[in-house]
Amino acid sequence: MARLILFSLRNAPWVLRCAYAVTVALFVWICVQFYLPGKGFTYLVMFGGKVSERYIPALKEINHYEEEDSTGYDAQYYAQIAMRPWLSNRALKAAVDSMPYRARRILFCWTAYGLAGGDAAWALHIYAVQNIVCWFLLAGLLLHWFPATNWGNFFRWFGVMFSFGLCFSVRGSLVDGPSLLLISLGMILAERGRSWWAAGVLGLAGLGKETNIIAGATLAPADWRNRRGWLRGVAQGILVVAPLAIWMLVLKLWLGSGGDAGARNFSLPFVGYFHKWIETMAVFKTDDAGSIGVWSALMMISLTAQCLFFVLRPRWNEAWWRAGIGYAVLLTVLGDAVWEGYPGAASRVLLPMTLAFNILVPRGRAWWVLLLLGNLTVFFSSETLKPPGRESFRVEGPRELRMVEATGRTLEAVFSEQEWYLPERSRFDYWRWSRGPADVVLRNPHPFTVQADIAFDLKSNDERKVIVRTTGAGEAVLWSGETVHTLRGVELKGVRLPPGETIWRFDTDKPAQFPSNGDPRKVAFSLRNMEIRVLAKAPELTTIPANK
Repeated sequence: MARLILFSLRNAPWVLRCAYAVTVALFVWICVQFYLPGKGFTYLVMFGGKVSERYIPALKEINHYEEEDSTGYDAQYYAQIAMRPWLSNRALKAAVDSMPYRARRILFCWTAYGLAGGDAAWALHIYAVQNIVCWFLLAGLLLHWFPATNWGNFFRWFGVMFSFGLCFSVRGSLVDGPSLLLISLGMILAERGRSWWAAGVLGLAGLGKETNIIAGATLAPADWRNRRGWLRGVAQGILVVAPLAIWMLVLKLWLGSGGDAGARNFSLPFVGYFHKWIETMAVFKTDDAGSIGVWSALMMISLTAQCLFFVLRPRWNEAWWRAGIGYAVLLTVLGDAVWEGYPGAASRVLLPMTLAFNILVPRGRAWWVLLLLGNLTVFFSSETLKPPGRESFRVEGPRELRMVEATGRTLEAVFSEQEWYLPERSRFDYWRWSRGPADVVLRNPHPFTVQADIAFDLKSNDERKVIVRTTGAGEAVLWSGETVHTLRGVELKGVRLPPGETIWRFDTDKPAQFPSNGDPRKVAFSLRNMEIRVLAKAPELTTIPANK
């Protein structure tokens, strides 16, 4: 791997070397923000707070991140299997939605458990970062096809590394990213004439995800009339399928039937595909299409362009075409469970097709439009890599006014978890969604009143009125206005904060609603980018005595 990277970059123009290096550095910077003190990278696993009572005891004993008001996502099951891979364990079976179905994808649970030496806590943390490690390994491996020799190669490399499918695999600690690494390794071995080794690697990949074995189509003979080549290809195909087939038989005897889990992953040709187009177009007919409709449309255009490239430009003699056409066929039979949601899981399921597309699209200006269409998901992939929220407010101003040195207590804003959801953030903004009318408690630790400018933004998914007022003695309205889909900036100057607590009430004229983007939470409005700029010790208020 190191030799491949050095060979690719040694004679590359310095600007190109910088482009590759900056991209990797950007990914490092993104990943660092996912680390939570005391919880590691467990934010990536997407544990759901609503189902936490079902988690295995080993997980409950470990400090980890759970998403409030969420049922979690797929990786929460694989992570628990990685911690205690004894599939007949009663607690594990209760924690996993369908053990026979989830246990088919056992490979990356085993790797985490093995690297952890059987320690459950370490297995959890290793499982959480496996995608990050595989991203770096894949970034180096893809230089085999996209060396740093021209900007076209960089665009294709970037199109894979920051495709929505790969980014979401990292974000959700899913099996798709590590699977693509194994498929790429198998393809390199096949290209170098080590087809039996390639079959072994692709067979191993099948234990990571069932659809990985489709890449075994590359082992078919380049000349379809070569009878001897077909005999060898069939034998190697059996080697590709055998590990998964044997493991599924073991699971059948060990755990029994998986029921109908995964049944909605497949459908009749194009049924799920057209359902997704209908769903996407329906979103654009609403008043709240927003980015979710755009993301879904871009994903559908991208995958359609990739699929049509393989169908309309057959090249049986090319190994990557034989692999890519298999995933193009897979696209047609994917079921609603893979397509539904915004933008959906199809782009990560079809990651090998995305890689094959970028490798095979011919060089030259005439193909740039197609190349761009096939990589449209890079324009919204960063949205899935939003880091966890950690702050709900910021305090600026002289240090002696922001905190009491003797006690370490600071001026702060306190949000009730009963009235506000957990903090969230993007690259540049931070916010909290309210559950309805909600309070913010401003705490001044000083024995004197301070004066501050307080600025924040309000945003909602619908038209609603918000009123900000102080409560208690001397109740007063501080601000009143409508919130809309674009930010509504609010700045309150010269606010007096007396010692102790000052309660601000954020009232709204409508109850919380379910947003149209698939968010399971009922939300009212979001309070964003709150900043308290402490100016000075406030002058004492003077009262004018009444005339006698």
